Amino acid sequence: MPLVNYITYIMDIATKYEPQLIEDKWYAFWMEHKLFASKPNQKPSYTIVIPPPNVTGILHMGHMLNNTIQDILIRRARMMGFNALWVPGTDHASIATEAKVVAMLKERGIDKRSLSREEFLKYAWEWKEKYGGIILKQLRKLGASCDWDRTKFTMDPEMSEAVIDVFVDLYNKGKIYRGVRMVNWDPKALTAVSDEEVVYKELQSKLYYVRYKIEGADNEFVTIATTRPETILGDTAICMHPEDERFQHLKGKRAIVPLVNRSIPLIFDEYVDREFGTGALKITPAHDINDYNLGLKHHLDTINIFNDNGTLNENAQFLVGVDRFKARDEIIPLLEKSGNLVKIEDYTNKVGFSERTNEVIEPKLSVQWFCKMGEMAKPALEVVMNDDIRFYPEKFKNTYAYWMENVKDWCISRQLWWGHRIPAYYLPNKEFVVAKTKEEALEIAKKKFPGLNLTIHDLQQDEDVLDTWFSSWLWPMAVFDGIRHPDNEEVNYYYPTSALITAPDIIFFWVARMVMAGLEWNGRVPFKHVYFTGTVRDKLRRKMSKQLGNSPDPILLMEKFGADGVRLGMLLSSPAGNDLLFDEALCEQGRNFSNKIWNAFRLIKGWEISENIPQPLHSQTAIQWFNVRYNEALAEINDHFDKFRISDALMAVYKLIWDDFCAYFLEIVKPAYQQPVDEKTYQDIVDIFERLMQLLHPFMPFITEEVWHNLRERGENESIMATQMPQVDKRGDVTDILVRFATAQKVVENIRRIRAEKNIAQKNPLELLVLKQGEADEAMDAVITKLCNLSKIEYVTEKVGGTCSFIEQNIEYLIPVMQNMNVEEELKKLHADLEYAEKFLQSVLKKLANERFVSNAPEQVVAVERKKQADAEEKIKLLKEQIANLS
Repeated sequence: MPLVNYITYIMDIATKYEPQLIEDKWYAFWMEHKLFASKPNQKPSYTIVIPPPNVTGILHMGHMLNNTIQDILIRRARMMGFNALWVPGTDHASIATEAKVVAMLKERGIDKRSLSREEFLKYAWEWKEKYGGIILKQLRKLGASCDWDRTKFTMDPEMSEAVIDVFVDLYNKGKIYRGVRMVNWDPKALTAVSDEEVVYKELQSKLYYVRYKIEGADNEFVTIATTRPETILGDTAICMHPEDERFQHLKGKRAIVPLVNRSIPLIFDEYVDREFGTGALKITPAHDINDYNLGLKHHLDTINIFNDNGTLNENAQFLVGVDRFKARDEIIPLLEKSGNLVKIEDYTNKVGFSERTNEVIEPKLSVQWFCKMGEMAKPALEVVMNDDIRFYPEKFKNTYAYWMENVKDWCISRQLWWGHRIPAYYLPNKEFVVAKTKEEALEIAKKKFPGLNLTIHDLQQDEDVLDTWFSSWLWPMAVFDGIRHPDNEEVNYYYPTSALITAPDIIFFWVARMVMAGLEWNGRVPFKHVYFTGTVRDKLRRKMSKQLGNSPDPILLMEKFGADGVRLGMLLSSPAGNDLLFDEALCEQGRNFSNKIWNAFRLIKGWEISENIPQPLHSQTAIQWFNVRYNEALAEINDHFDKFRISDALMAVYKLIWDDFCAYFLEIVKPAYQQPVDEKTYQDIVDIFERLMQLLHPFMPFITEEVWHNLRERGENESIMATQMPQVDKRGDVTDILVRFATAQKVVENIRRIRAEKNIAQKNPLELLVLKQGEADEAMDAVITKLCNLSKIEYVTEKVGGTCSFIEQNIEYLIPVMQNMNVEEELKKLHADLEYAEKFLQSVLKKLANERFVSNAPEQVVAVERKKQADAEEKIKLLKEQIANLS
């Protein structure tokens, strides 16, 4: 192409990479050509199902990290020849969504309690349709290559049907039951939550000492210590340790509860810690799980003093209608007035909070539905411990094992309207039946109770919905309709999935339960690998949160640094399972890398190409070296991916491009100023640049697509993501050139150092004398000559005066510098350096001459001083030689 055409073309290429213009263009291209779509075919599958974000959610930094890693794995799998599928979707998030809908209704002046279930659900679906897809749209900005036509929602009809099928199946197997149990009650959401949804926080509380009068005694009391004086109103016993000598005389007696004057028994049980408080424990079976268990054991009464919203009810007799925390404050003066309050102390304790609403959990006796987990947990533990499922990092196997070995029955009912309604139907005789539909329930009920003459109107469905996780644990199967149709083509092809990317804080919530579900209904594990991301924290190691105001808006970050820049920035410091200390400077580094690639692209496209000049030796050598170096890096990167060291893989690509390609390779092969490049070299450079873009594409999809498309003429429908990832060339041992080139790099670095020290401009050519017998390495000499602007390299047998020297690989190199430097100034500098080195040596020798130091100091300390002596003597010798050469 004529020079004028190249000048015109390079002027059309933006001087600065503009991600906003490029990213939207290529994402639209990928979508238009359905490059993310997948259908079963003859290729091996590679499948990831997205951890479905809450339908209420908007993109945060945790999502960014998690979905970036998923996209990297999927894009790489496509290029490795797999039929790659990434299934997107959202979770209906019962508690969070219902709270959003209630808030929306409140803004409209509507109270949820004034609505029927059907009316409320109409509003809920309205909210979902308006706001529920926001986060999935935001993921497109990140470059997420999901098959969007497959987007699932956990309350889609077929997904909901699968949930109901599973409930009915487990009930019929005897693994689901209904009963009264102590549950974790959320007074804000007005629902039970599972043990795993309770977050314990350490608080500075108070310990209240309260005395109870012994019944029938004139002036005898027993004192207890409690953090919850408001629950005294529900006490039904006081418990002491049977071997505690302080209370032996109280066996068989009773006490009077303060304020309400209720007579309660004094009981004895080894459960009591004699060292805590006074050694006497108040027992409130309705409001503490341990008290509840003691109540069952000792057949105690149970008095519930709280309403569902955390206010005191009529059973309390005092402070009725007052919130529990306000009641805690208001009961103290009442206890003081009655003479029952002994003292108050500061106390640190752990209090459970609802993960969803951050409300303090209230233990509550309630009729709930439970799923037996023990039987399902055993095989689910085995497949992880024997590595049928691999964890990255492996340390999380211990966490998983702890959960599974201590598994409890799962409370699966929630007192909400938004969600999958429990398929249990109550009959007029207080019995119930479980069935997929009301019609099926009627048939079962008629057979079970033929004398009731039941009609469809006699059946009342349970008001509760299922825990959100009860649908999420089916996700890897349900997205392929594997529950309703367990032998269909898609579930047989795509399941088990290849990898799960998730956070360790839901290892039991979700990971363990999916394993149980997969084995229960498919007989196979749901995934082969689980990669646990770390928590995204700020520079102060604080977890990012809205409350702290330390969580940047990912969309604004991508607008500022580009999606590629943010993707790279997050991964540069994100090893598996370890926390990511996020800093915007990392994204800036990502943007700078994009600019580095863009500038390399512009540089190459700005060269004139000539078919009439031969390929120079330095270019031939550089191309041979880089191809071997690329092959070495590719093997390293593949190994990192095999071990799910995603950040290490990225760093290897980053260094290959920045250090090897840009800093060395392009500097060697670029033509002299205003001179053309030979055709052979140019085509080799383009080949290498293409392969680099393929290697980088999973990490930075947008800029790689742009550069790849413009390196050569492409077809209208071509995309880099549809190309084959380069493969490692395993033919022969070609590492010799890497060793030789590494030596040449050291030589180049030394020559550049001497230039800088002697203030010799790069434009001034230098000579290099090599004190060496034997053959020259002409290929590497050509590279050194090009990089260092040498007029010649000459092999000599004797040292030459007026030179600066250095030694590399036991070979001495000499650079005549007299004509390029101010000798008088250089000698002055060398004499000053010599004087400093000699004084330093004297100080070291003085220390080593001290027998006490040498005898008493640790051996390694003395060795360090002797090393200082040897280094100083070597430096003095070199300085004297340099002075002699210049004198």
